[in-house]
Amino acid sequence: MRAARGRIIRVRDASAHGRSVNRPRAREFVRSPPGWSMPDPSTKASVQISCCLWFRLALVVTSLGSCALAAAPVEVRYAEGVTHGFLQLRTADDILIASGDLLQTARGGEVESRMVFQFKDGSLFDETVVYTQQRVFAMRSFHLVQRGPAFTEDTEIRLQGASGKYLVTTSSHNNDREETLQGVVGLPADVYNGMLATVAKNLPQGSTARVHVMAFTPRPLLIELEIAPGIEHQLKVGELSKPAIHYVLKAHPGPWLEFFGRLFRRMPADSHIWIITAGGVPAFSRYEGPLDPKGPLWRIELTSPRWSE
Repeated sequence: MRAARGRIIRVRDASAHGRSVNRPRAREFVRSPPGWSMPDPSTKASVQISCCLWFRLALVVTSLGSCALAAAPVEVRYAEGVTHGFLQLRTADDILIASGDLLQTARGGEVESRMVFQFKDGSLFDETVVYTQQRVFAMRSFHLVQRGPAFTEDTEIRLQGASGKYLVTTSSHNNDREETLQGVVGLPADVYNGMLATVAKNLPQGSTARVHVMAFTPRPLLIELEIAPGIEHQLKVGELSKPAIHYVLKAHPGPWLEFFGRLFRRMPADSHIWIITAGGVPAFSRYEGPLDPKGPLWRIELTSPRWSE
């Protein structure tokens, strides 16, 4: 199921003798992810298309979307366990902005994976996902805290995988105004917020997968994500060379939004994950992409402890 694209607003209708009525507003969409913007129908530059052509376009984009590889839960090939990894976060210009940890435990058939970054400017990124790994990966819950000047606003998100319940709290940096949005959305079985590196590690060599992530802007928007293998790279680990597969993560936010995004050249940028495949045991190496739906492209890499002098 996908998040609703329309919303009901209050308008004045002359035919109702000045009474307020509820009416769906044309071309009203859920707030879009970064890189998306829709034309303002009130401006002269707005695109005017007849109803007949709109209908034909709908048939075209819908039929194109139905031919794509269907999204489905990812099979467990390498079960996750106890992990403590050391991470660093850099900008696209290779400037170190945060240091962090990946903390993972497995108890009672569930895995809890937490990624935390402490920024130099005092900001905090704290993401926790709980999932099961019986035959296929299944997200149970997702919790995200983003706080500080590194982000456009302070945000806390809670999402339950089974019920689809969500709670989003945002606080503006300009006026400290806090807003809360909560509700229930229908979630497919392959929603993998906070699990994309795990999913990439478990893909058979050379295969492509389509899964979903739930973006909050702050309204929920279900996005189909294509994970496709690219060029194999050779990485240096000490003095040894190790092969790594470069996976490209391409967002498909639905036929309509994708159609307009391509039409107006406002498609979101791809994200990237590199997985080391040496020795038959996959390992995460690097991620490039946004951590915040409204934020810039950042890079997550592994790092090693250093001895103090």
